[in-house]
Amino acid sequence: MNLATHGAALQAAAGHGFLSPSGVEIVFLLVGVVTLGAAVLTVTTRQLVHAALWLVVALGGLAVEYLLLTAEFIAWVQVLIYVGSIVVLLLFGLMLTKAPIGRSPDADSAGRPAALAVAVAAAATLVWVVTDAFRATWIDLDGPAHGSTKVTGQALFRHWVLPFEALSVLLLAALVGAIVLSRKYAAEAGAGPDAGAGTDAGGRAPRTGERQS
Repeated sequence: MNLATHGAALQAAAGHGFLSPSGVEIVFLLVGVVTLGAAVLTVTTRQLVHAALWLVVALGGLAVEYLLLTAEFIAWVQVLIYVGSIVVLLLFGLMLTKAPIGRSPDADSAGRPAALAVAVAAAATLVWVVTDAFRATWIDLDGPAHGSTKVTGQALFRHWVLPFEALSVLLLAALVGAIVLSRKYAAEAGAGPDAGAGTDAGGRAPRTGERQS
């Protein structure tokens, strides 16, 4: 059965080429370009809220790519968890930390050349690793779905349990950190120069009828 499936995949691969892409492959490339552009805008814009919205577009583009690769379960997980939860968590973090809504000079950094070099090196490494690992792999997009719930669940909870739980702890730490930062900001605002107004030398508020010196 595996040999027959592998032979069918090889025949499908032989019928296509880089010079004769199918409609699904063209849509895949176009969505990839849009996703890449949204990702670049996410890290280059100076407005934090706009960065979160561009992140929605980038994550939504990835969900479409998963759908085109017949991985429906992963696509809906991408929408429900990342677009529906992670971005909302980021927006709540912006509100809790009272981040500026408009253009912020703090969102710019002098380390852009170093960040660009690291990003290019990481992208080149990922492309090389994925290309080397899946060089001879062909996905028949017209056949049955390969990303079913059963297959994905078996791979996730057999081989990727520890990274899955580590990501859960990381998200919890980000939420707790946002709450701590917001409380610290509120404490500093309450201890400002106007905090002692209306009190006497002993820190006691004057009674009714008493004159303030």
